[in-house]
Amino acid sequence: MQDLISLVLIWICVFLSSWCAKRTHLTSVLFFLFFGALLVNVGLLPEESSSFIEVFSEIGIIVIMFALGFEESTSKFLESVRRSWGIALFGAIAPFVTAYFLTYLFWRDPNLSLICGLAMTATAVSLTMVVLKSEGLHSSRAATGIMTSAILDDIATLALVAAIIPIATGEATLSPIGLFMILGKVILFFALVVIVSNWIFPGEIRTGLMQHIPIIRRYGIQHVLAFDYGQKTTLTILLVALSFGLLAHYFGFHPAVGAYMAGLIIKEEYFHLGDIGPDQQKNYESTKKTIDDIAFTWLGPVFFVELGTKLVFDLSILLTVMPYIVILTTALFTAQIASAALAARYTGNFKWSESMMIGFGMLGRAELAFVVMDIAYVQYHIMSTEAFYTLMGVAFGLNVSVPICIKLWKPFFQSEEDSN
Repeated sequence: MQDLISLVLIWICVFLSSWCAKRTHLTSVLFFLFFGALLVNVGLLPEESSSFIEVFSEIGIIVIMFALGFEESTSKFLESVRRSWGIALFGAIAPFVTAYFLTYLFWRDPNLSLICGLAMTATAVSLTMVVLKSEGLHSSRAATGIMTSAILDDIATLALVAAIIPIATGEATLSPIGLFMILGKVILFFALVVIVSNWIFPGEIRTGLMQHIPIIRRYGIQHVLAFDYGQKTTLTILLVALSFGLLAHYFGFHPAVGAYMAGLIIKEEYFHLGDIGPDQQKNYESTKKTIDDIAFTWLGPVFFVELGTKLVFDLSILLTVMPYIVILTTALFTAQIASAALAARYTGNFKWSESMMIGFGMLGRAELAFVVMDIAYVQYHIMSTEAFYTLMGVAFGLNVSVPICIKLWKPFFQSEEDSN
């Protein structure tokens, strides 16, 4: 019965978080974490989660990462990579290096510093796009640059998580052979993803070796989605997400890595079911809405609220980490804006007003940052309590700064846009 009570309380938090997010223009993820911490500290949620809630949380993180990948348009993403590669590269290197060296100075643990650097690299694009939309700027070139850069950062972060976690946990070493084995597994995994994306999912393959393989040469994911007149489309999509998660797990990676890649390679054209299924656009939008509901309303919030329950109030820890939070937040704020803005201006040929907006838009840290923290702190126990509290505080500070900075910069951004 306690499990059901916990689940009811968590889902009540979803409503409260959504209301708070709309009122503040902040991501609901922050409020999921806040209410999780609040409920555990007042005794409404247990400090040690039950296996029932942990399973919900594990499935939630897989579906969240799949939904984030599923939201991205692969074609638009590839088109805008040319202008945004520099933003993604330098906008990721600067916060990674900043977080790595500062946390190394704090705790003198290189493995912990690697994880902290990774956690502070991925951008909370969902938060930024919500803010830009509320300000009427979501269709601007700056918004496109932020979106593409954030996707590249996410992919790079997931690949690095796959490579670094085994080293940090001691499952692999920094020896040439150990690094070669990790690199080989990363390359093989992503090669399999490319093969599935280009030669197994698409139907009617007429060229290459795949045309000689029965079934695959004639039937792809499109035909599976059309099964039972499209009534099993959502089930098929979730099965793909969990299957890729299992594939990643068997390669020694976190299932979130596979789920994200699965979402990224599912194309809208696969939902064109012809005469045997519903309208393509209607079926795609219906499936996407269902997946979003599952990820961000049913299962996903369980993961974030459960992660928030790890923030058991301890005044001594808070007083200890507060200087770390202030120093790291200030340093990352400066490094992120400077690196992304300069990269946008000189590698993407954006105007200065757009470049600064991109710098502000890259400040947020949300889903993927908390996924990395969960993997390191909850699952593998390679992140200390002090580091966990510090990164949580830094992520909160950076996320709060996004709507403030964008709102303050909007008049300068629009004035330059109008003058041209």
